[in-house]
Amino acid sequence: MERLSLQEVDVDYSIKKGDFKAVRNLNLQINGGEFICIIGRSGCGKTTTLYAVAGLNPVSNGRILVDGEEIRGPSAERGMVFQNDSVFPWLTVEQNVMYGLKLKGMKRAEMQSIVQHYLNLVGLWEARNLYPRELSGGMRKRVDLARAFANDPQVLLMDEPFGSLDAMTKEALQVSILQLWQESKKTVLFVTHDVEEALFLSQRTIVMVGPPGRVERITEVPFSYPRDIGLKIKPDFLSLRAELMDSLATDARASQ
Repeated sequence: MERLSLQEVDVDYSIKKGDFKAVRNLNLQINGGEFICIIGRSGCGKTTTLYAVAGLNPVSNGRILVDGEEIRGPSAERGMVFQNDSVFPWLTVEQNVMYGLKLKGMKRAEMQSIVQHYLNLVGLWEARNLYPRELSGGMRKRVDLARAFANDPQVLLMDEPFGSLDAMTKEALQVSILQLWQESKKTVLFVTHDVEEALFLSQRTIVMVGPPGRVERITEVPFSYPRDIGLKIKPDFLSLRAELMDSLATDARASQ
């Protein structure tokens, strides 16, 4: 069932010398429960596209639909996870994850059950009473993930959420997010500049080029779930990674 549809989407930015064409004629259909990654070099429009889906960037032309309803602005049905962690420093881990549930008016027992479930999934239940200043960067990002999934949006939008983390922490969180996704079956649109990350996480990888941003290719990722880190050194994975890297390199040379 189609959950998210981008139909001939253009996004322009007004600058001193006129409009900058950030995204042009973007068409993309994403089914409910899919995990999709968008990759591309800097300036290709991938984050602009994500923010348009979030309702944070107005489209200049075309439509973005969620379950057939046109996006008019931000909504709690589209959750965002940013590269920089967005935990509230004055709240504990448990309170951070509970925050959105309180806004929904849930009963305390139900909130506590949901929070415990997601903190267990990300391995932070024992740290539930700690404050963000007492956590590592990777642990704060786990709080972000637990809060995003606990809020139960229709679509999760992720803007290079692991981009600032060290390699080992990043890989651990890649495994964690797949566990959360498989358990929840949320629709995920995940932006990254890391080809290896995109192939490890996604069912389909969207390569964007630009500016103006446009879809260059869509790659079906053939590897079954669940996935473990060992997948990254298998010949089929390395071959597909090399193919996509070459595609991105071709775009970079063409833009010079």
